[in-house]
Amino acid sequence: MIQLFRPALVLLIGMTALLGIAYPAAITGIAQLVFPREANGSLIERNGAIVGSSLIGQNFTDPRYFHPRPSATSGTDADGNSVALPYNAASSSGSNLGPTSKALIERVAGDIAALETTKLVPVDLVTTSASGLDPHVSPEAARLQIERVAKARDLPVAVVRELVERSVETRLMGLIGEPRVNVLALNLALDDMATKRKSP
Repeated sequence: MIQLFRPALVLLIGMTALLGIAYPAAITGIAQLVFPREANGSLIERNGAIVGSSLIGQNFTDPRYFHPRPSATSGTDADGNSVALPYNAASSSGSNLGPTSKALIERVAGDIAALETTKLVPVDLVTTSASGLDPHVSPEAARLQIERVAKARDLPVAVVRELVERSVETRLMGLIGEPRVNVLALNLALDDMATKRKSP
């Protein structure tokens, strides 16, 4: 019996040390050396404070900012009840509502009405992503919001439009993904612009 137990125990300890300690430590070390920003969450810092991550969306609702796509993530209140908590990184999820869901149809219709536009609404402005954490919108979704943001900030439309166009990220190597705009980065650029305009 001991003859069978000993090799199994040695193999368990060896594999735990190799795959549970040495390999993760090596990969973590390599990531910290080669991609330190990405390995630490792609955090964005302003004035010595972390304001977010370029990989996780935030729930902007002020008309002075570009708005992200809706998020279906949730959280719990003090009583333990589930409540809507947009862009909750601790609870990444989609809504699981199907195309015939009355709740989904009503929510999308309400979101379209809230946009107060006669233009064609890009689908990502009224539908959630599978993770509920998508930090990007399509260039069309950003362009649709230009006039609202310009009016709320008392800026020329052309200035805001130029900022949006400069913020469009292209396909990786010209092939992978879709053109997109990181909402947090765009809103921070807007704030930076406002700061520069105020300074003498």
